[in-house]
Amino acid sequence: MAITLKINGKKETVTAAEGTPLLWVLRDHLGLTGAKFGCGVAQCGACTVHVDGAPIRSCITPHEDVEGSEVTTIESANGKVASAIRAAWEELAVPQCGYCQAGQIMSAINLLETNASPSDEDIDSAMDGNICRCATYVRIRKAIMDAAKTL
Repeated sequence: MAITLKINGKKETVTAAEGTPLLWVLRDHLGLTGAKFGCGVAQCGACTVHVDGAPIRSCITPHEDVEGSEVTTIESANGKVASAIRAAWEELAVPQCGYCQAGQIMSAINLLETNASPSDEDIDSAMDGNICRCATYVRIRKAIMDAAKTL
């Protein structure tokens, strides 16, 4: 099944079996390996990308479901919020193994784009389902708060 997707601002035509998860189209067909496979059941958040500005789990999203939508991956996440998040992440040395970080960052970007001054509860809600095997949750929360302050 050939469809045209808009990925990171660029139209891409991909041929994949119907029902192929967006994650595998991104990674295997387009070489965009920032989003990771973690669980395959939308529980860990490692595969998080934005579709029309909202975070989704690409491991369970059939690629044909996003035809006509704007898909943004960590590779092209940019702007004031993304820059502030990345700077805070680096300043606080948030990543350890780094496996979950693309999903964490994509969720954090969405949070600050929709809520410039999040509470701890807002952060908990927005980051729910983003699992960090290294348990850097305290640094992730601090980085989001620091990024919010710089905006």
